[in-house]
Amino acid sequence: MVRFEHANLVVKEIQPTLDFLLTAFPEWRLRGSGKGRWGNTVRRWVHVGSDDYYITLNDSAAGEIRDIGGIQPGLAHLGFVVDDLAGLTERLWLQGYAIDILGRDHPYRKTVYYTDPAGFQFEFLEYLSERPEARNMYGGESGDLRFNVRSLEGEPA
Repeated sequence: MVRFEHANLVVKEIQPTLDFLLTAFPEWRLRGSGKGRWGNTVRRWVHVGSDDYYITLNDSAAGEIRDIGGIQPGLAHLGFVVDDLAGLTERLWLQGYAIDILGRDHPYRKTVYYTDPAGFQFEFLEYLSERPEARNMYGGESGDLRFNVRSLEGEPA
C-alpha cells in the first residue's frame, strides 16, 4: 500500500497558516508541536491534521515564496477533496479569506483555489460523481477561470 501522509511547509509565522487550515478543516486538530534545529536555526514546528495525514508547518522562513502566478520551479498548490465545497467556502469567507481562482465549469467536479497568508495556494475540489471515470475525466470544462472572486454565486459577498 502507498498513501500520501504529509506535506512539510516552511513559513515565516505558523499561526496565520494554522488558522487558515483549521478554518478550512474544522475537523483537523493540532497533533503535535515542538522546536528543532535546521542547520544553525532553531525553529518551531507543528503538525496539523488527522490521525492519518497532516501538514507540518515550520517557522523562521527567510526570503520570499515563489510567485504562484509565475513559472518558477517549486510548489504550485496542494489539492484537497472535500465533501461540502459550499460549506468550506462559507467558513473561509466568514473569516475574511477570498477565493483566488474559481475553477472552470465541469460536469463532475467543482474547484476553488485560495492562497493562505504565507503565500501557499490550496485547491479544494468537490466531486459530483462517485464514478472514477467521471471524477477523472480530463477535458469537459467550459467557461473561464475566474480570478479574485469574493465568494461563490449565491453566497453572501
